[in-house]
Amino acid sequence: MKTSGNFVPIYQLDPSHQEHHRDKSIPDHFGYHQLPVHKHIPGFEIYSTEGVKGSYGPAKSNFYRVGIMLQGSLEMQIGLEHFHAIPGTISFTIPGQVHSKWNISPDIFGYYILFDPSFLETLIPSTHINQEFPFLHHAGIQLFHCSDIEINELNSLFLQINKEVQEEHSGRATAVKMYLYLLLLTARRIYEKQELGKITGDPQTGTNLVTSFYKLVGQHFLQLRQVSDYARLLHVTPNHLNRIIKNTTGKTASDAINEMLIQEAKVLLKYTTLSAAEIAYQLDFSEPAAFSHFFKNLTDKTPLSYRQQTNEA
Repeated sequence: MKTSGNFVPIYQLDPSHQEHHRDKSIPDHFGYHQLPVHKHIPGFEIYSTEGVKGSYGPAKSNFYRVGIMLQGSLEMQIGLEHFHAIPGTISFTIPGQVHSKWNISPDIFGYYILFDPSFLETLIPSTHINQEFPFLHHAGIQLFHCSDIEINELNSLFLQINKEVQEEHSGRATAVKMYLYLLLLTARRIYEKQELGKITGDPQTGTNLVTSFYKLVGQHFLQLRQVSDYARLLHVTPNHLNRIIKNTTGKTASDAINEMLIQEAKVLLKYTTLSAAEIAYQLDFSEPAAFSHFFKNLTDKTPLSYRQQTNEA
């Protein structure tokens, strides 16, 4: 794990991050789970869900993730969006997003890949990757369902990538990059076929506005704390935004912003040694007491009791 200049913990692709999402005592010869270090390809990892822990997060990472579900189910939260992953779904997370997983069923099975933004640099500039693949952008749909034929095609690409990883043929790193690019391209074709990027109806009403608001909050909540900030970005009035969010979700727009702040606070309490007072100032609260009151009001726990509970888990 590395800590950025503003003390927000962000996991990177090194051995330390594996302990937080995998149980190394469970045998699995797929991917990187028990792969000798000399076979590792920098900036890239692949796994099956064998050995994955029953819950994970909230956490952040500085890499992309793409996974497919073949069996079982789990709950996932990416920013403010909640997803129920079932067989036939493909999902993505992008660098810097707060994400969590829980209720991972005992029969779960699938595959996932982690890769640095620069990993595909020889095939596509890292600055363009979220333009070419909309699901790797904050504004994109990051979990969607595939047909049996489509999920089988994606599955075969995961298996081919693993074959390259396990064997030591010449050009294996280049082959892995090309297969990964093909996997993302295949996912994009599925995405386009389903017209997932197309907004139907009025973008300033109903679920369209809620989704756009949630995505913006997930991207900007550390800098923008007022409902009026998001209303301006969405070209609506604050009253209109509040009304639509409340009518659609039962919660206010401010509740959503506060939920993201709570997720961020949980990341800091769980993965850093910063004191509650340091976290309070890091999150721009006027004083530690205000942060403690805010945290307890939304979680029924003090920051210190939450930290103690997560450390004992």
